[in-house]
Amino acid sequence: MTRAPVIAVPSVIDAVELVNWVNEHFNEVKNVAESTSRHAKLVSIQPFIVGNNVWLRFKFTTGDAMGMNMVTIATDKAVKYILSNFPRARLVALSGNMCVDKKANAVNFLLGRGKTVISEAVIPRSTLEKWGVTAEDVAEVNNRKNLLGSALAHSYGFNAHFANIIAAIFIATGQDAAQAVESSMGITWMEPLDNGDLYVSVTLPSLEVGTVGGGTGLPTQREMLQMLGVYGSGNPPGTNALKFAEIVAAAVLAGEVNLVLALARDELARAHEMLGRAGKRDST
Repeated sequence: MTRAPVIAVPSVIDAVELVNWVNEHFNEVKNVAESTSRHAKLVSIQPFIVGNNVWLRFKFTTGDAMGMNMVTIATDKAVKYILSNFPRARLVALSGNMCVDKKANAVNFLLGRGKTVISEAVIPRSTLEKWGVTAEDVAEVNNRKNLLGSALAHSYGFNAHFANIIAAIFIATGQDAAQAVESSMGITWMEPLDNGDLYVSVTLPSLEVGTVGGGTGLPTQREMLQMLGVYGSGNPPGTNALKFAEIVAAAVLAGEVNLVLALARDELARAHEMLGRAGKRDST
């Protein structure tokens, strides 16, 4: 989990000197940050400079917690320590939007935030034949819709509908629902194999989930996590959150296969007609 304060300095020379100071005193900063929590462990501090502005992207491991509050408190103490030793710098905002929280963005897509998970499966040719499609049929929908169409739209989601599954699971398990935004970024990949089978994978670079803290303690949400076998702190700490992230990714994979197959079979509208709440297609 990350938090990135933005700091103002008099000049770009000061910006470089600040970054150098942080790099040289990383272990000191790490000790200060980790003094706020027994679970927060500072992994790195990645700097970004624009003119006389410096963003320090603090990256922590947070055990089984999603950890946003944890890293905010730890980063606050660490930044105060840095500024006390570098008086030319001034904190503008503890969150400078390079974290990046609750916004679709390239930073989390490339560098990750929360858990980065890949789920994969192979669908046999015989199964595809029962559904009246080939691996090439399904992969073409994915290529032209999820990859090319998303590229044309400059989307941060090269997928069919990660957000449907992510949002539902987040609400059911007490996650931060607003973080469904960046957690739903990702890529669906489908590839026909030489034997006629279909390889499928989903990559979620920024899945922000936890099994302790926040809404996970609400009665219904706690019950759902217990049903999944991941409620509370794992042994060792962090293992429950990792297992939960794998479960979410598997559900997303199933959802992608379902929708892309529906499109390949040209049954999306018919499914809405049959399964819509009103029993017929919505006129809108």
